[in-house]
Amino acid sequence: MITLADLEGRWRLSREIEDRRAGVTGRLEGEAVWAKASDGLIQTETGLLHYGDAAPMQAERRYLWRSSETGLAVFFDDGRPFHEVDGTAAEATHFCEPDLYRVRYNFSAWPHWSSRWEVTGPRKDLTIATWFEPLVD
Repeated sequence: MITLADLEGRWRLSREIEDRRAGVTGRLEGEAVWAKASDGLIQTETGLLHYGDAAPMQAERRYLWRSSETGLAVFFDDGRPFHEVDGTAAEATHFCEPDLYRVRYNFSAWPHWSSRWEVTGPRKDLTIATWFEPLVD
């Protein structure tokens, strides 16, 4: 199972977004950094988002990652629980009423790894696939 120490550092990220409800695709190219915090690691993603016909825009998001009894726990940047990554299945869910977020992490080609989110519900129908590879300074 992947640990916090494994994630710490800089990663190149490539993300593809398929928004079936809106009939739009998107792409984000950028960087993800996992940096030490007093209670885990702060994940900060930054990059350029191309989404449909809209002008490209700078994007940023943050999460807090902590060790848990079963693997890793992920929180929104305001401290609210997001999901837990079980050490055996590398799958998790998050219910954001009324939509359901399901993720599957793939660490089999470590240190290259990926996540794939399926988001469904009355407001959303998305697939968000992200690939990570280490950046060397």
